[in-house]
Amino acid sequence: MSPTASETATPVAERPERKEPTYLFTEKYVADKSETARRFIETRARLNANVDKANNFLVKRFYNIDHNTYLEGALPAKTKELMGLVASACLRCDDCIFYHAIQAYRLGVTRAEQEESLNVALVVGGSIVVPHLRRAYELLEEIYG
Repeated sequence: MSPTASETATPVAERPERKEPTYLFTEKYVADKSETARRFIETRARLNANVDKANNFLVKRFYNIDHNTYLEGALPAKTKELMGLVASACLRCDDCIFYHAIQAYRLGVTRAEQEESLNVALVVGGSIVVPHLRRAYELLEEIYG
């Protein structure tokens, strides 16, 4: 007889505590290193201010879920940001690619780790990812040198 789902589920007490990640760099530091990052960060802040003015309950809940997803937990925040980078490249969302690449950099992810993650995105997403890969590499060149 096989175990039930409740018998195989990880007890709450054994789950690692989720906590805010420790960033090595501020957004300002990244913005000062990269014109692409600066434009993205400033535009995102301006557009988010417009969304915030709407005071939309569902948007706030989604933003909260998004924030909590990338906390330190069973998976390190670095890993989650790289997963976000891969998914964003496969979905062909430059804003999302920039966001996750910047967050990964702020957490201390190396350029090689970001490039390898983008390789996964290319294999999974196919050649349609290439234009987004080019823009991602431009950002990586600016922030890593």
